[in-house]
Amino acid sequence: MYEYSEKDVIKAKSAFFISLDPLKLREVPTKQKKVFVVLNIIIEQIPDREFSEKEINELLESIYPDFVTLRRYLIDYKLMDRTRDGSKYWKNK
Repeated sequence: MYEYSEKDVIKAKSAFFISLDPLKLREVPTKQKKVFVVLNIIIEQIPDREFSEKEINELLESIYPDFVTLRRYLIDYKLMDRTRDGSKYWKNK
């Protein structure tokens, strides 16, 4: 989708995250490339398994209060996928 460097990741971590351990997002960037970098930082922290909607919501809410936006972006940027009814979520490989 977007190409980015390790330098972009370092900048995003300092600009958009309150904490990296545990992962806490300060704000969602407005520029699409930065959103993509932030989402990739987040997706690295998500275990490689299937989640129920409730489980993925709880996990994302622990990172950022507006977990619905994060979930939507992860799907829109094709970093996660879900069943048609939204009952199961998983990371794309």
